[in-house]
Amino acid sequence: MRAVVQRVVFADVTVENKTVGSIGRGLMVLLGVGEGDTEKDAEYLAEKICGLRIFEDAQEKMNLSVKDVGGDILAVSQFTLYGDVRKGKRPSFSEAARPDEANRLYRCFIQCCEEKGIHVEEGIFQADMLVKIHNDGPVTILLDSQKNF
Repeated sequence: MRAVVQRVVFADVTVENKTVGSIGRGLMVLLGVGEGDTEKDAEYLAEKICGLRIFEDAQEKMNLSVKDVGGDILAVSQFTLYGDVRKGKRPSFSEAARPDEANRLYRCFIQCCEEKGIHVEEGIFQADMLVKIHNDGPVTILLDSQKNF
């Protein structure tokens, strides 16, 4: 499972001209599910993301988590995080999980975050979405449950 995590002051996701998820201060999480991922991968990323100390404390040091600052998460499924362009220029998505399994593990990730006391807004799985991200910093972190990076 892979995630692009951005510290934001605002983010929202729109489907068919309707805002379906919106947050103020918090984390924008673009989440990709890979073939062979399990609930353990979802739990690992939820634990890591909810505990990321990337918000500044009173001394302007990145020392606080999204929960510490009372922030929210906007989670959007993004299978293209598994796009492989090592051969040619057209991405191959053969390493991405099949839609049913990807949706199940996306839902598992959201539930794990909510169980940690974080409010989670979300996109619509497999929809064509427009995402607005007001990255704060900018701060962007890449995570992989297999620790490939």
